[in-house]
Amino acid sequence: MSQISGDQKPIVAVLTVDDEWTQFRGNRGNFRDIVRMGRELDFPVYVVTAKDLKLSAKKVQGYLYNPDEKQWKRQWCPLPQVIYNRIPQREDERRPSVRRKIDECIKHSSIQLFNPYFFNKWTLFDWLKKNRTTKALVPDTKRLRSAKSLLPMLQEYGSLYLKPESGKAGKGIMLLQYEEDEKRPYRLTIQGTRNRNVVYRTGNPPLLWKRIRAETGSVPYIMQEGIKLASYKGRHFDIRMLVQKTGKGIWTVTGVGARLAGWRRITTHVPQGGSVEDPEKLMTPAFGQEMTAFLMSRLKSSGLLIAKQIEKGSGYTLGEMSMDLGVDTDGKIWFFEANAKPMKFDEPHIRKKSLERIFQFSQYLYRQGKE
Repeated sequence: MSQISGDQKPIVAVLTVDDEWTQFRGNRGNFRDIVRMGRELDFPVYVVTAKDLKLSAKKVQGYLYNPDEKQWKRQWCPLPQVIYNRIPQREDERRPSVRRKIDECIKHSSIQLFNPYFFNKWTLFDWLKKNRTTKALVPDTKRLRSAKSLLPMLQEYGSLYLKPESGKAGKGIMLLQYEEDEKRPYRLTIQGTRNRNVVYRTGNPPLLWKRIRAETGSVPYIMQEGIKLASYKGRHFDIRMLVQKTGKGIWTVTGVGARLAGWRRITTHVPQGGSVEDPEKLMTPAFGQEMTAFLMSRLKSSGLLIAKQIEKGSGYTLGEMSMDLGVDTDGKIWFFEANAKPMKFDEPHIRKKSLERIFQFSQYLYRQGKE
């Protein structure tokens, strides 16, 4: 790693986990982009697995991308000064050896690590409810535990979303509606794969609960009031926002995109048929130009408040997160989810800025040192 000279820029390592077939796991395209950006900005950067990251050693085995040979090469690298956690799966992060390694990094006297863990939906809502301003952005949410608590909440709101606490990409989400004029008023829509929903109808609450339990199994779920989101040409949409810390350690909005639900889909996730769109294009027909500009500004300020509150609740150093926000038909803003391991934004200008900010924030952490 010849570029390690000068004491201004920290050595940055992107943390992942090992894989017996492919050396390491994670989004390789993303890792390549990070390493390329590091080179452009003159930061020494490499990918390291939790297994290879030996904090008592002076050097560790890391991976560097060779653009000429288009492959990753394993080589000795100096111990990192800042670690960017990109462990790809919750299951990987839960492994005791990986948890121990993350804890060691957090406790280390000089190494800085940011975004140590994935978020859990229930915990997120709990943190946001502790602040008056962010509490108003959270839909009514309870843990899904019994038919006894489910039915009164369904009566109150008419529709509920049932979501896994640690879900990803819309997997396992269900929509429960109560249509009182129908012969079988309970309607459960289960989001299936390949653009197909499974709809289950019944008039019998015990049967409904039995079907929900069959779907959820032992996975912890939450139930959340159904929000009537603004729509575009008959399809609802929500807002995806990337917030990151700058080189001054201040939360800022890097980019805002919108996702339009697939036809007759219950969520806007792209793997479920959703598409990436320009938020202003979708909001203007519903709200007009002036109101759209006002809502865009409100969305950004809400996103920053949410990020600060989540970081405060987590008690850890966070440098970035993406979040899903919604605007209902009355123009009220709602928070649905935040992700501690944001996916790539497709818009090139957002993508470039997001990569630069990873290094700017790493430099900020390095200069600050550990308290």
